[in-house]
Amino acid sequence: MLHVKPSTPVPDKPLNYSKLTETHLPLLNTSFPIINIIYVYSSDIQIQCNSSTKKHPYFLMALTIRSTTIHHHHHPLPPNSTKSTLHLHSTTQTRPQHHRHSGISLNIPSIISNLLHIGTTHNSIPELLLTNSTNKQTPTSSPKENISSLQPELHGSTNWSPLLNPLHPWLRREIIKYGEFSQATYEAFDFNPFSEYCGSCLYNQSRLFEILGLTRHGYNVTEYIYAMSHVELPKWLERSLHADTWSKDSNWMGYVAVSDDTETRRIGCRDIVVAWRGTVSPSEWLEDLQGKLEPLGDHGETDAKVEHGFFSIYTSKSDATRYNKSSASEQVMEEIKRLVAYYRGNGEEVSLTVTGHSLGGALALLNAHEAARSIPGLPVSVISFGAPRVGNEAFGDEIRDLGVKVLRVVVKQDMVPKLPGIFLNERIEKLKAVTGELEWIYKHVGLELNLNIKASPYLKHGFDLAGFHNLETYLHLVDGYVSEQAGYRLNARRDAALVNKYSGMLRSELKIPVCWNQLANKGMVRNAYGRWVQLERTPEDIPSPHRDC
Repeated sequence: MLHVKPSTPVPDKPLNYSKLTETHLPLLNTSFPIINIIYVYSSDIQIQCNSSTKKHPYFLMALTIRSTTIHHHHHPLPPNSTKSTLHLHSTTQTRPQHHRHSGISLNIPSIISNLLHIGTTHNSIPELLLTNSTNKQTPTSSPKENISSLQPELHGSTNWSPLLNPLHPWLRREIIKYGEFSQATYEAFDFNPFSEYCGSCLYNQSRLFEILGLTRHGYNVTEYIYAMSHVELPKWLERSLHADTWSKDSNWMGYVAVSDDTETRRIGCRDIVVAWRGTVSPSEWLEDLQGKLEPLGDHGETDAKVEHGFFSIYTSKSDATRYNKSSASEQVMEEIKRLVAYYRGNGEEVSLTVTGHSLGGALALLNAHEAARSIPGLPVSVISFGAPRVGNEAFGDEIRDLGVKVLRVVVKQDMVPKLPGIFLNERIEKLKAVTGELEWIYKHVGLELNLNIKASPYLKHGFDLAGFHNLETYLHLVDGYVSEQAGYRLNARRDAALVNKYSGMLRSELKIPVCWNQLANKGMVRNAYGRWVQLERTPEDIPSPHRDC
């Protein structure tokens, strides 16, 4: 339990931001020896934790969850992963009855629950919803319609404003389509540290969508993207435990795909999609996020700055590697330019949609910025899910000036979109007249589609960091979203069981197992001699720098 001893009352005047400089960032963005999700603001408080007392005027109490006794359902860690996990569950809480003058006891799960806008009580599930969720004869998707008449608007030409409230059914289906393209980067990724191919894609690009059941969307994968980082990010990039592995430096980070002729006619243009892989869990953000802005330009010709770790993954390369002799940026831009030139040469209208979840959403924004800057006249949009802040205000201005349209899908209770700059962010815009423009303040860019865990009658309302950030949770909420005022729609088609594929967010009444998508025998098979060994890949699915890059 954390004890806070108040001394003097909190004054009415706000914190003086004009005296803050970049040197304060280590204080504000790194962890104290307590917890780092929420910030408590006081004029003069004394915090006792682990026998260490710290006293700061206007203290920002960063709570960094590092408990080894708390667990959660990770997304999408396999059963044989060696990573540590954390979970903080909140059941119905009662206000603690500690009102002694010596101190006030704070219930941390309750504090965090209140800050992230989650409740702990449920409404009963209507019988209709229970019946609908278990009806095996109900199709999981609606018939595909010709949406070419709204192609520019669906791609963000009007910033989606006429289509979001209420959410147009065509836009809902397009958001889910791009979300499933993002989910594919998790489904096809080898997370198994005991595999010599850990960090690669499980399947070659010619059969990726076929195996994952995504051929119905009418796209073909044309290129894989590999990334490395010169920054030590042990949890953002996966490593095999094998000494002799497919790559010691690189990870598969996504792919490029393009709509086929039938889908092109349906949507009204030749759509190029880039899907970027994200991170495994929110806990990794607390440990690995650099919280450091660096200039986007090479020679300081712009004030735009972006987060150091994101930029490193996007731009790092090395001649000593097999898969990253060229950076992820160079790989993806070469393929985008090739496809644009080819289809424009055929007289077709071409668009680019970049998507990603979590870290993938950050990389999507960097990719969209570069594509819009490099290819004149190319309509570029970003549809991201649970993405963090990427850069400062100048970076956001460049995104807007380049005409990039950004739709950020955000779950209200998800922690990752609040990072980095959980306190110093766009919310201090009202102080700009006093402080001037602060180049080291993180700022979101684009339009936000805000979702709420409490809107769905299927979901638990307890505290589950990984569950809130789970991409399948996002897609479930998008499928049921109607408007800011309306509740979860009764005719939602997407299978609710997908939510529990890598999490435990569904209510127990639905009787869907937690984390039900598991590799049989953790990837072990019996060979011809009766011994249990790791399942070997087929030759066509073994990564090859000559075939994949």
